[in-house]
Amino acid sequence: MGALTPAAIKNSIRDIPDFPKKGILFRDITPLLLDKRKFQYCINQFADKARGHVDLVVSIESRGFIFGSALAYALGVGFVPIRKAGKLPHKTTSVSYDLEYGKAVIEIHDDAIQKGSRVVIIDDVLATGGTMLAAVDLVRQFGGDVRGLYFLAEIVALGGRKRLDGHDFHVLISY
Repeated sequence: MGALTPAAIKNSIRDIPDFPKKGILFRDITPLLLDKRKFQYCINQFADKARGHVDLVVSIESRGFIFGSALAYALGVGFVPIRKAGKLPHKTTSVSYDLEYGKAVIEIHDDAIQKGSRVVIIDDVLATGGTMLAAVDLVRQFGGDVRGLYFLAEIVALGGRKRLDGHDFHVLISY
């Protein structure tokens, strides 16, 4: 088998129209996850950028957990989940933000990030950037040093890149 490329990764993601709402084109990563070589390629691409520069990987519910936990394992560092409101059992801090199709609240455990921890935050898709900016806000509230923002895919037309201007971020594929 030949070397993998971002184009091969992109070709393994299927489009689901009108999900979760009419007018939304959902990018289904399930076929990518089923292909161990492609999934490993993605994690290795992120790990190559982050290795030696982080103490924690933070990721956002729910598909971000898939990439975040695998990346933390590959780097040999801790993993911190950011979840939707009401899903974490201990003391939390939350932040509200806008989605491309509504509003949401995410939260993190108050003891998850220590001041000065070097952190990368990973999610599956960069859309409007609202979810990632909310995650950055949560990490920084606890004194975390955000070293990078990682995404499997970017939906360019939604403008998230502009909202993340000034942040070090990495995207494997774009739509």
